[in-house]
Amino acid sequence: MAFELPDLPYPYDALEPHIDAETMRIHHDLHHKAYVDNANAALAGTDWENQPLTQVLTDIDIMPEEKRVAVRNNAGGHANHSLFWTIMSPDGGGAPTGEIAAAIDDAFGSFDDFRAAVNDGGVKRFGSGWTWLVWDGTGLSVYSTPNQDSPVMQGHVPLLGIDVWEHAYYLKYQNKRPAYLEAWWNVVDWNAVNERFEARGG
Repeated sequence: MAFELPDLPYPYDALEPHIDAETMRIHHDLHHKAYVDNANAALAGTDWENQPLTQVLTDIDIMPEEKRVAVRNNAGGHANHSLFWTIMSPDGGGAPTGEIAAAIDDAFGSFDDFRAAVNDGGVKRFGSGWTWLVWDGTGLSVYSTPNQDSPVMQGHVPLLGIDVWEHAYYLKYQNKRPAYLEAWWNVVDWNAVNERFEARGG
């Protein structure tokens, strides 16, 4: 079954003032839709045409070489953005709660140290990419990836990811990526992140 663009779970302006409505509209309706359309086009007629997204990403290295770049960029973009919309909320922000809170403290020492590590990954990512909190199979890990590479390609479970492509923040923050990263924590949905953490082995 062809991939489909998921609906935003809230209005375009719901994350104001931290993320502006016009950025959300362009980001979701144009950028994410392009990833979906291009992924479907790249997979048409292949063995992966009707496979789940996670399977497509896991199998990147065994796909025909002429398909890999398009699938990596566009299926990866679809996966990353589908997660991104769901881990933000107009009622978000604050410190983590539930199992993920204790796991973050155990892995990074404190929430502040964890947040600093995620922000650092985003600031230092040269060009476009993402900064992540993942379950790597044995514990929590923070790292960044270029372009639309997904942690799923490494066999990891993405729990939280912040888009640091310029299209995610440039209308409001211009070249001030650190300011965008700081503001983003006001919209993080810890309930959604915690649910992903609890389901990580499923």
